[in-house]
Amino acid sequence: MSTATAENPKLDAIDRKILAELQENGRITNVELARRAGISAPPCLRRVRRLEQAGFIRGYHAETDAKLLGWPVTFFAIVGLESQKESVLAEFVRMVADWPEVRECHMIRGGGDFLLRLVAQDTEHENRLTERLTGAERVSRVLTLQTIRTTINRAGVPL
Repeated sequence: MSTATAENPKLDAIDRKILAELQENGRITNVELARRAGISAPPCLRRVRRLEQAGFIRGYHAETDAKLLGWPVTFFAIVGLESQKESVLAEFVRMVADWPEVRECHMIRGGGDFLLRLVAQDTEHENRLTERLTGAERVSRVLTLQTIRTTINRAGVPL
């Protein structure tokens, strides 16, 4: 649950309804959003702006079809580094931030230092990316897991 601060106001049921609706459909009109939240359009828009300014809404994007766009392979890489010094961790993050194929990068505990989600155009491309990771300075191990099928892919969090 949310704790109220000056930057992050406490969320009420209407705020949560607005956030849930926007997670489901970021292109919903303000009028329809207001109707579903049970309020009129002007206060709904004010609430959305407040939620944006407070950081609850970080942005809007289109969910694209990776396969149709030529990226049918999704895989994960668990990456272990030779050291957990902050400088080594930051260096790794800077390196993979420049790779367009890296779609997510999470620092983890319990079996590695980072979990990456990557996309590739084919298995040969996936292999090249894996070789690039394993050959990177300060990388001690890489475990890759190729996605066969994604059965659940929800945006956001439960509201």
